[in-house]
Formats: sequence, C-alpha cells, structure tokens
Amino acid sequence: MGYPSGCCKLIPIEWKLSSRIGQASEYVTTELASDIVINVGDVKFHLHKFPLLAKSNYLQKLVSKAKDEKTEVNLHGFPGGPNAFEICAKFCYGMTVTLNAYNVVAARCGAEYLKMTDDIESGNLIFKIEIFLNSSVFRSWKDCIIVLQATKSLLPWSEDLKVAWRCIDSIALKTSVDPANINWAYTYSRRLAVSEPGNGLPFQPKIPVVPKDWWVEDICDLEIDLYKRVMVAIKSKGRMLGSMEGLIADGHTLKNKSIIETIISLLPSYMDAGCSCSFLLKLLKFATLVEVGDIPRAELVKRISSQLDKASVQDLLIPARWPEITVYDVALVQSLVNGFAKKHSQELDYAEENERSKDDLVLCRGVWMDVGKLIDGYLAQIASDPNVSLSSFAEFSQSIPTVARPVQDSLYRAIDIYLKEHPSLTKSERKKICGVMDVEKLTVNASMHAAQNERLPLRVVVQVLYCEQIRGANGNTNMPPSFSRESSRSTRQTEDWGRSLPEDLRSIDRQMRSMKVTDDERRRREKKKKNTNKISGGGALLLPSRSRRFFDRFWIGGNKGRGENRGSDTSGSSRSPTSILGEEASSKGNFQKV
Repeated sequence: MGYPSGCCKLIPIEWKLSSRIGQASEYVTTELASDIVINVGDVKFHLHKFPLLAKSNYLQKLVSKAKDEKTEVNLHGFPGGPNAFEICAKFCYGMTVTLNAYNVVAARCGAEYLKMTDDIESGNLIFKIEIFLNSSVFRSWKDCIIVLQATKSLLPWSEDLKVAWRCIDSIALKTSVDPANINWAYTYSRRLAVSEPGNGLPFQPKIPVVPKDWWVEDICDLEIDLYKRVMVAIKSKGRMLGSMEGLIADGHTLKNKSIIETIISLLPSYMDAGCSCSFLLKLLKFATLVEVGDIPRAELVKRISSQLDKASVQDLLIPARWPEITVYDVALVQSLVNGFAKKHSQELDYAEENERSKDDLVLCRGVWMDVGKLIDGYLAQIASDPNVSLSSFAEFSQSIPTVARPVQDSLYRAIDIYLKEHPSLTKSERKKICGVMDVEKLTVNASMHAAQNERLPLRVVVQVLYCEQIRGANGNTNMPPSFSRESSRSTRQTEDWGRSLPEDLRSIDRQMRSMKVTDDERRRREKKKKNTNKISGGGALLLPSRSRRFFDRFWIGGNKGRGENRGSDTSGSSRSPTSILGEEASSKGNFQKV
C-alpha cells in the first residue's frame, strides 16, 4: 500500500481513553494523526492503518474496499468486545500485552476474527496465544477451569476453535493423576486453611495424603452443561471409579437439585401467571437433568400442560436420560400433550354441545390447531431418530383430536421422514404408520408428492389418487374438503408451513412445487399434441407411470369415479375408494393383485 518506512516511528506510543457525550473513544498518541476509526460495540478506536494492516488479513480486505483516505470500519459481533480488540490492537502496535486465564480466550477469538495468522506475518498473535495456551493454561488445573468457564460467553467462537474441548480434555486427564503426585492448588486444600496462632495470618497445613476426591468441588463450580461435558469426558476415559459417582452426586447434583426444587416452589400459584411456557420448559430440562423429586416435577408438568399451545418445537427438545435410548424424551412430551388434552378436550366438547358463540368455538379450535402444528413439528424432529419405535411415533401422532389438523401436510411430511430414516420397516409397519394420516386432508401439493412417493404403501397411493379424482370432479383443486370449514387461522398456518420446518421438510416442499410445475408443463404438451388420453374427472393429476399403473389396476373406472375393489393386500386408515362410495360400489370387480 506504499507506506513509508518512517511509519515505524509510531513507537513508543501511549494509549488513552476519553469519554465524549456518553461514548467511549480509544486514542493512540503518536506523532502521526490517526487515519482509521474502528467501531467495536460502543467504543471508537482512533488508530493507524499501517500497524493494523501489517498483522490483520481481515482488516486488509476491509480497508482495500474503502475509497476514503480517512476510513471508518465497523466490526460487528466482535468476540470479547472492546477489551479483546484492545489486546489485538496493542499487539499490532508492538505494545506489551499481558495474557492470563481470564482474557486469553477472548484474545484468541478476537485474533481469529481479525485473521492474525502467520500467513501475513511470522509469529503473529494467534501463534503466540496458542503457545501460551499449550505451555501454561492447559498445564494448570486452576487455569483450565477458569478458561473453560470463560468459553461460555464466547460461543460459537470458543467451540469452533476447540478451546472448550481442550480444557475439558486437560481436566479429565488431571483427575486421573495419582493423588500422591498432586502438587497444585485445588478448592479442597484452600478450604483447610486456618489462622496461624498468634499473628492471625492464614497458613496451609501439610496434608499427608491428598484425598481421592480432591477435584470434585472445583468441578462442581462449573455451569451445569459444562459440568456434564466434563463428567462425560472423565467417564469416557475410564478414569472415574464407581465410588466417585456418589461423591459427584453429593457435591453438584444435589446442590442444583435443591435450587431447581426451590425455584419450582416459588412459582406463582396461578398456573398461567408470571412465567412463559418457554421458561417453564427450560426449567423442566434442568429438573430432568438433576432428577428432581416426583412432586415438584409433576407440578411443573401440570403448569406446562396448561399452556402448551404457547410452546415452540425447540422448547420441547428435551434430551432423554438413561436408560432411554432415544435422543429426546418422547414420553415426557407425551405426558405434556396428555395433560393439555385432558383439560382442553372438555372445553371443546362443551363449546360444541352447548352451541356457544361462534367466537368462543373458533377460539377453542384455534388453540388446538396451534398444538397440532406444534406436535407435527415435533414429530418431524424425532422422526429421524432411529431409536424412536413405530408404536411410540404412531401413538404420539394420534394423541390430539382431528380438529387440531384441518390440513395434514405437516403430518405427512413427518411420516415421510420417518419412512425415509427407517427403511427396514415391513409392509404392515408402513401401513400402520400411514394409518394415522387422513389423505383427504392433504393439499394438492402434498397429494402430488404422495402420489409419486415410493415409500408409501400402494393402498395409500390409491387413496390419494381417488381423493384427487373426487376433488377434481367437484372443481376444488386448492384445498381439502374439511379445510374450507375451518377458521382463517389455519389458512395462515398452511401458507407458512415451510418457513419454520427443518431442512428435510423444506426439501419435500421444494419437490412438491417442482412437481406442480412439471405437471403444468406436461398438460401444455398434451394439449398441444391433442392427446385425448386424459384421466377421467377433468381435474385429475398427470401421474408417473408407476402411479398410473397402480391406479389402473386398483381403480378400473368406466363410470367416472365409480370403481370396484374386493380387497387388497395393503390397507390404510384413511377411507379407501371402496369405503367412500359405500353402497354404490359393486361387490364384484376387476381387481387384480400387484
């Protein structure tokens, strides 16, 4: 960039802090005026380009894009804030920087943000910090714990740089050291300090034998999630004796268990007052982790159940505890749904039987539709877990009334994910899981996808084709029959179904939309070629060869929607073509097994 060699005269320099109208500014006092202003949070740093750009690849790229001679740069989301940036900037100016266990993580993350690597200058800040971490911090018991606690406020940088993992590994290794070789300070030893008689000064008495649980109290000071990770690391290395588990429970779990139970006891007496459903579910996660008593746990479940419609799918993802083999605690969420159903099912029945005002009835149904959307989203999350049994998935799917699902596209997507992640299911098992779905409540897009879905049982595909045939004959190609009778609230839910779903579900949506475009293109080509081989019913889908072959074999129709079917080796819970026509269907037909 053509900086003169005289710029090295910036040193010695002086770092000053001044306040202007409530905003802090950092100045470097030199013989040269600053030519760059860097904003980190609420602090402005008036600095010089040459020393910064000589060590920061990231700042080089930012400044190269600026056209003004006096450049102002905003560093959004800088890890560690102004304090961490000050360390990095001082290093660029050649000033002495003091690193310790309290600031080293922030400095390391900040250096990574600025890309202060050896590629731009040998012996750069990242290199020096790594030397300090490996030679000092990770060798010290106390510093490892301090640094590990500091990583919590610097996520995700500290995780990406594996600082937390390296601290945990170092701590786990130190717990296996022979107590006779322990020569560092730990909480248990400091607690034994007493006052020396005569002068009142504390002294450390010699301990003939270091107790085998010397490390327990220091570990108990960690936050609960970090504590869990440390204990998992210790156990995975096979270095924790079975007798130590009791010591850990006495030290940490019981302390947190008491805190959680106290919080639960202090909750407002009125169920819906003061606490959001999200907060209560987070509290339930901790309560599950520390195994609170049955009474406070039941009280918490009751509170959450009363306002389950206000929860989010993410809130319900509560990790399962041993001996459960699933990723998430499905049984716990099932109990929440059962509690909600017990209360609100009675309200819905009362509203319908006593012909209450339309607004009250719509409100009751709207609450159920919120829960239906929540449950289907949760089903989509657990569907990819190979340890979720078919019976558990099916039972959970059927735990809410039909009014909660005026449209069943989300349920179909969850079922499709389950079938995809469990390819070893037998034919009868696939029929059972598809039996929880009513194909009449699928939208056109979902029906088009289902009609071409190789994972679905043949009978379900036939049911989908028949429902689309009836819908086309009635001139209703946009929504399932039951959908038009529900409130406008469900309309918004259907329109927004793709925004809040996992990537697998959005992928299915894209497939549906792509198929719809392909279908329109086929229709135009068919019309252009004057092909008269159209599916009867006017609004029927143009299906792939597999679906057409299945449709022709199962639904031999010369009477525009009237068919004959004596039976099948497949089945579905939704109404089949034969059951829908009822008495109008013939008892004999042209059915052929596939």
